Amino acid sequence: MPTDAPLILGFDTSAAHCAAALLRGNEILAQRREDMAKGQAERLMPLLEDLLTQSGVTWADLDAIAVGIGPGNFTGIRISVSAARGLALGLDVPAIGVSSLEAQTFGTAGVVVSSLDARREGLYVQVFGTLTGSQPRHCTLDTLPDIPAHAEPSCIGHRDEDIAPLCAGTVTSPRYPIAEAIARVAATRLDRIDLPAPAPLYLREADAAPSREQPPALLDD
Repeated sequence: MPTDAPLILGFDTSAAHCAAALLRGNEILAQRREDMAKGQAERLMPLLEDLLTQSGVTWADLDAIAVGIGPGNFTGIRISVSAARGLALGLDVPAIGVSSLEAQTFGTAGVVVSSLDARREGLYVQVFGTLTGSQPRHCTLDTLPDIPAHAEPSCIGHRDEDIAPLCAGTVTSPRYPIAEAIARVAATRLDRIDLPAPAPLYLREADAAPSREQPPALLDD
């Protein structure tokens, strides 16, 4: 892989994990995922440092930061989004936000129903691959987004085995681990000049105290 290929550091703490991946061009140099219900704030930066050291690169070598923006755990999302914005500001590189719903569909062709656990019997769901797609939404199995007839979608994520029979779909596993997928999605957006700063994607009312339109205040620029 040419050493001048873009080097992207992707990471995510939107669920009960701390995950990171280092992507150069189309090659993953290193990645790691540690399951944890709490402690991401203390663990994230040491994990990223370890990943860079393992790969023989430094912060200054990075061309972009990719970060998972949720939906998911309120505190976890803010940890990673704040870190991404701070790193991007300090390194003078772009920070690219990627939703977990989109990331877990990356590399899967056709219509895809992507779902995440929203707790309390709820789901975060978004449909990809149709002409219009759908917006991410908080729903239940009874209030799933409309899926075109005969779409035969791939169903990926939380409760996929329950969702698939409701839409004549097929249960499918994500092609890439979450942090790698986030980095790969970000790589497709590097050439855009209108990228907004990453901001948390909140879908549950209880999680929406800070506006979803605003970035974390700590690192506002």
